[in-house]
Amino acid sequence: MNDLSRHPAAGTLEALQQAPPEHRLIVALDYPTWQEAESLVRQLTNVTFFKVGLEMFLSSRGQAVEALQALGKKVFLDLKFHDIPNTVAQACRQAVGMGADILNVHALGGRQMMTQAGEAVADQALKRGIPAPALIAVTILTSMGDTDLEEVGLPALPADNVRRLARLTKESGLQGVVASPQEITLIRQACGQDFLIVCPGVRPQGAALGDQKRVMTPQSAMAAGADYLVVGRPITRSEDPVAAAEAVLEEIRQGLSSK
Repeated sequence: MNDLSRHPAAGTLEALQQAPPEHRLIVALDYPTWQEAESLVRQLTNVTFFKVGLEMFLSSRGQAVEALQALGKKVFLDLKFHDIPNTVAQACRQAVGMGADILNVHALGGRQMMTQAGEAVADQALKRGIPAPALIAVTILTSMGDTDLEEVGLPALPADNVRRLARLTKESGLQGVVASPQEITLIRQACGQDFLIVCPGVRPQGAALGDQKRVMTPQSAMAAGADYLVVGRPITRSEDPVAAAEAVLEEIRQGLSSK
């Protein structure tokens, strides 16, 4: 097993895990154009971290990452690389140059893919003389339930798959995982405290679930041990996004204080 504390991104991991409550909310910019996303980002002066996923990355041709940095924001580059090891390693090299704070691959790509991705991130950051971003892996999508997993040949419960993939991620030298908040406790038991847990599938009390199936409130997720929460539509589709973000931030503060 790789020694996580010796990884070139360990400093980044420590900084991310020690961030103040105000930095623990990651707002998902799931918009068809950067112009729409930028309008929201400029409104949300109370939010530091934003997620650039496939839709926003492609519609902006990657420029959303640089634009967010120019606005003084942190970036989670959520492209979920999942391909043969060499392809993913080279993609990670390209991603490092963009300057994201967190980027991810898919754990179902396997040990060799994740190991080579981690090595590529460390090597490219060293060559460029910049801090390595935290590299984490998606375990099981929060939109998937028991039936969905069975259909793709993963008959075990979501929690069992998440536990196995989280352990594999850590053994492969990565810094953490993306997982449902319902699996936080079992991930902490399997991988310890020195491991980043980023949770989508977070819904404030009373918010619509949308396509999420394994959900938890922001306060409960933080109290359970999440490091970061990814929230999209409850904020981005709100009539008052600033107030909606502040309500989530307040739940994050309450969750952290109750740990």
